[in-house]
Amino acid sequence: MSKPRQAKQTDSTLVHGWKLGEAKAKFSNVVRLAASGQPQRVTVRGKETVVIVEASEFERLRARGTSASLHDLLSQSPLNRLEFGDEGVRSPVREVEL
Repeated sequence: MSKPRQAKQTDSTLVHGWKLGEAKAKFSNVVRLAASGQPQRVTVRGKETVVIVEASEFERLRARGTSASLHDLLSQSPLNRLEFGDEGVRSPVREVEL
C-alpha cells in the first residue's frame, strides 16, 4: 500500500497530498483514507485543486454554508406577531445658518 507524498496540518486534521496521476492510480486507497476521516488533497500541475473528504464531513460543511435569510429568521421569531403603530417620533429640528 502506497502512502501519499506530502502531509499538511489543517484545522487539527492531517491532510495527505497526492499528485493527480498518483491519485488516479491509487484511487481506492485515496477513497479508503478519506472514508476513514483523513481528508486527501489532490494537486494538478503543483496547484492544490481538490480535497476528498468522507460524505458525512461534506454534508456537515455544506449545511454550515447554508444559512437562512434574514426574512426567514425574523418570520420564525417568537416576536414575529408584534404590532407596530403608524406614529413616529418627531424630533425637534434646529435652525442652522448656512
